[in-house]
Amino acid sequence: MRILIVGAGGVGSAAVRIAARRDFFDLLVVADSDPARPEALVAEVGDDRLVAARVDASDAASVAALIREHAVTHVLNAVDPRFVMPVFEGCFDAGATYLDMAMSLSTPHPERPHELPGVKLGDAQFAKAGEWETAGRLALVGIGVEPGLSDVFARYAEDELFSEIDVLGVRDGANLVVDGYDFAPSFSIWTTIEECLNPPIVYEADRGWYTTAPFSEPEVFDFPEGIGPVECVNVEHEEVLLMPRWTAAKRVDFKYGLGAEFIQVLEVLHKIGLDRTDPVRVRGVDVSPRDVVAAALPDPATLGDRMHGKTCAGVWVRGTGVDGAPRSTYLYHVVDNADSMAEYGSQAVVWQTAINPVVALELLARGTWEGVGVLGPEAFDARPFLELLAAPAPQGYGSPWGMRELPIE
Repeated sequence: MRILIVGAGGVGSAAVRIAARRDFFDLLVVADSDPARPEALVAEVGDDRLVAARVDASDAASVAALIREHAVTHVLNAVDPRFVMPVFEGCFDAGATYLDMAMSLSTPHPERPHELPGVKLGDAQFAKAGEWETAGRLALVGIGVEPGLSDVFARYAEDELFSEIDVLGVRDGANLVVDGYDFAPSFSIWTTIEECLNPPIVYEADRGWYTTAPFSEPEVFDFPEGIGPVECVNVEHEEVLLMPRWTAAKRVDFKYGLGAEFIQVLEVLHKIGLDRTDPVRVRGVDVSPRDVVAAALPDPATLGDRMHGKTCAGVWVRGTGVDGAPRSTYLYHVVDNADSMAEYGSQAVVWQTAINPVVALELLARGTWEGVGVLGPEAFDARPFLELLAAPAPQGYGSPWGMRELPIE
């Protein structure tokens, strides 16, 4: 396997550090628009299989040329979702297997944005599914942590824990704090604005996909391993678009523990137009307001040594267990920032996102996972993934996951 990782930011760098400890690949090219970033990363890791390169992720031809130059077989897209389609198309043109952790962007319904979906997350990619299938190529979409590991949990729950699923509820929460900052997002603020201010999407089997207002339906969810109760709200996320395609759940939703202050900041950004992506003219220069916000905030990849606490990703599954009795189970994965920083030098949120595509790449290299077309993680057997993720190193990745039984409501 010859891998290209597009993007040497927090998640891309963490993926390189994780993959470098494994032996399933022959070459790993890490590329970025700023060549200094991959060059520094390659020097830091010190693995002869790593190569630094420059790429323009907004240009499919640039991506395809780099794939051909290094005879790349598999591409991991680790840049902002606005670049999904150029990287996706460049992979197809050059004949490489494609993986991403966020899907093509949505567009709200022009007249009823808080009732009906417009262009949904991933629609542009799924529109190309027939072409990928006919060509015998695989695009594995949404294989980060959320989407990604959460989707693997959903597949596992349907196959092994439940005979019927009423609700797949993705719940994400943390107790992370960053010393020295009143406001410092632990993940890309560009992506966070996109997913939090767009109309959240919900799926119900008898209704299909529909939307609500941002931050709707607040609930308090008690997260495991000392994180505790966190208020979670509806947020637009890919799981709601992926899980119904490969599971028989009657309802799918995604709720994120943002906190009142974070929500207030996002609402202010929206109110004054700083969430916009279309350029505005400032002193003779065209700039995107959202890019200005991102540039003004600290790079999440640099916050690890100031960060404390844990982050949790998981799926709350409610329905009927395989024994015929009602069941309510939370399948989850927790990462302590102190552990990820000490072991890999990557902060918890980006590390938790990055480990899952690396596990998937190893399963693809082994031939354990295989397929053609545009497929989500739910389309594959969950057990090999979860076993490899949790198994102690060097056999596995040494990152265990857990299950908590919850009261039947």
